[in-house]
Amino acid sequence: MLRKSRTTIAALALGAVTLGMTPALADPHPDAELVVNGEITIPTRGTAPAYLDGHLTELYSGWLFREDETRAMQMDDFDNPAMVFTDAGLEAWDTVEGTEGKSCATCHHEIESMAGVRAAMPKYNEKAGDLWSLEEYINACRTERMGAEKLKWNSDKMKAMTLALSIQSRGMPISVNIDGPSKPYWEQGREIYYTRYGQLEMSCANCHEDNWGNMIRADHLSQGHINAFPVYRLKDAGVVSIHQRFVGCVRDTRAETFEAGSPEFKALELYVASRGVGLAIEGAGVRP
Repeated sequence: MLRKSRTTIAALALGAVTLGMTPALADPHPDAELVVNGEITIPTRGTAPAYLDGHLTELYSGWLFREDETRAMQMDDFDNPAMVFTDAGLEAWDTVEGTEGKSCATCHHEIESMAGVRAAMPKYNEKAGDLWSLEEYINACRTERMGAEKLKWNSDKMKAMTLALSIQSRGMPISVNIDGPSKPYWEQGREIYYTRYGQLEMSCANCHEDNWGNMIRADHLSQGHINAFPVYRLKDAGVVSIHQRFVGCVRDTRAETFEAGSPEFKALELYVASRGVGLAIEGAGVRP
């Protein structure tokens, strides 16, 4: 299954030695199936889209790279620690806030009406003339319709709401648009993905394209898909957003990072999301 050349692995080993780490090899689980609550079957493998020709041939969800115990947590909402935050988001959906006396449900009714929204994010907003992430659509509703305060990008309330919205799209295929007005953002995101950053001079591709399936210490490198985000990260004992993870990855290269919600990270989000076309939204993922 591993398609790494000896040269690639040797380069990884050199970097691992530099960082005081020992590399090992491991593949995604060969036959595990993600079935949530015994009801919702979510595809975790797929064929890479044509625009990834020469980069990836098969897609594997990050869920397949996790230990048995971690995978099991995501399969049962009673055991999934992210669901505490999701429940807070579901409650917030029906809570009236702001000067207009409205809740999210006032306009959108049941939250189930949001099925498919997370799968299409980020999305070009014609009115704003810009690429918007889900967090921006949430804040636009709050400030323009509800008269409520804007939520901070990585606040607990924002992550709770994005979780609640994400589970409405569980099992739905990723459907981001990378054509038309979205194309320049996609191209910008692709450039960022392959750009080396920091003192370690590493790019996203160095880990998630060149060396997925390798283990460095306890880190099992996946293909870096974001279809399960926001995720509960056991290491952090909390929920991590897409941009929050981007910040962490860039910092790991010992570089100055872009900010969550920055144009750079929104472009990167679109490109990374597009790399997962062929997979489905998992909603409330669990990661180490």
